[in-house]
Amino acid sequence: MRSTKRVYYYLEEFIADRSRMLIGILLAGAIIFAAHPLLAVSKKGTSVAQFLKIGVGARAAAMGSAFVGLANDVTALYWNPAGIARLDRPQFMAAHTEWFADLNHEFMGLSLPLGPSTALGVSFTAFYAPEMEQTTIEEPEGTGIYFDTQDIAIGLTYARRLTDRFSFGMTAKYVHQRLFNETASTFAVDIGGQLHTGFKGMRLGMVMTNFGGKMRLDGRDLIVSYDPRVDVAGNPLIESKLSTESWPLPHSFRIGIALDLLGKQAAVHYDPIQRITVTIDGYHVNDAAETLNWGAEYAWSELFFLRAGYRWNHDTERWSLGVGIRLPFQRWMVQADYAFAQMGDLGPIQRMQIGIQF
Repeated sequence: MRSTKRVYYYLEEFIADRSRMLIGILLAGAIIFAAHPLLAVSKKGTSVAQFLKIGVGARAAAMGSAFVGLANDVTALYWNPAGIARLDRPQFMAAHTEWFADLNHEFMGLSLPLGPSTALGVSFTAFYAPEMEQTTIEEPEGTGIYFDTQDIAIGLTYARRLTDRFSFGMTAKYVHQRLFNETASTFAVDIGGQLHTGFKGMRLGMVMTNFGGKMRLDGRDLIVSYDPRVDVAGNPLIESKLSTESWPLPHSFRIGIALDLLGKQAAVHYDPIQRITVTIDGYHVNDAAETLNWGAEYAWSELFFLRAGYRWNHDTERWSLGVGIRLPFQRWMVQADYAFAQMGDLGPIQRMQIGIQF
């Protein structure tokens, strides 16, 4: 019996040591992000499916998109799939984002606990624009033909708690883009981990997203008539097809920390009613500069919430604000959240979401 206790003791010490090491790595990574000289060659415009980079949910957006370490609601399906392994009740959430230029971004997610340590989730993301009239060089005022564009991603997530402190999650998703009569599609995976260190409520998160195949547009509008001998009159036109290139998805890597400065259980300072959580994320993507995101959430009785965030080195977005409310309804818990962010010359971005815990 004493030998068993000794084994558990050494195992806990081993996990604690690794936790401290991971904290050091994350803090070092944050310093590197902050001190990055931004001298690398720009890779903007070198990947497709840019809608995959739009953050999901008003709560996370209000916290400056610094959410990978926290990820404790159904939006973890996007931010860090490992997070749903700790959700003890089924949750559904729908979110709407009014993007600039009359674009709209929608997200729906459902997480289902299968037991004390395993969960499944499904998610659907859509990004679309209203119909617009086609223009050409010959008819710059419009041809009378209208078209639209739509991007979607459908994900299936599996998450599991490997220990009482560490969770792992993976999402397999189908990505599809359509522009008029041209389409492109591929498959991708997200892989994430989340560690509850046991030190003052500190949580560490790490996720790699959008690793998969390339996308290449194809469709009937690429079929053209071609004259191989323009120097000879009277040649019959040959039906040909324009060739398009394949482009990668926006591969990304996030590391993050979440810490409860005020709250119950293992917070830095105990308070039975109020909670203050601060978060920080480092974000690297293959087609843009690194960013450092900061966020904070104040909660009163876990019913009313105030949030704020800041994104350092983002090309347009800087600060964000948000509010939320959670109310019991019979056996359910209903939550509504709102976020506002200023996108520089592009104008303000508003996000709304509503979620239900069954």
